[in-house]
Amino acid sequence: YSCILILLGICSLTPAQAADQKALANVKGCPACHEMDAQKVGPAYKEIAKKYSGQKDAQSKLVKIVLDGGTGVWGNVPMPATKTNGVSEADARKLVTWILGLK
Repeated sequence: YSCILILLGICSLTPAQAADQKALANVKGCPACHEMDAQKVGPAYKEIAKKYSGQKDAQSKLVKIVLDGGTGVWGNVPMPATKTNGVSEADARKLVTWILGLK
């Protein structure tokens, strides 16, 4: 049931909400490692959306990675923990929702 609500939330993003979430990504420094369509230091946002598309636990898995960091999913370059740089769990959820909604 919660997966349906998450999907409804992703599908119902208004253009203004998407713009706000992209602005949040910019403020939190995500573009230092990620771009929309091309790999930079880390994977492109759209590649992340594609890889996790249809996975029931994608939201919670990605929020954890955003907050705590991780390695090995996209190669040897680690994703640093962002919670030490001012990214809250609420921010991480907004960012992940936006990324998973990209086509």
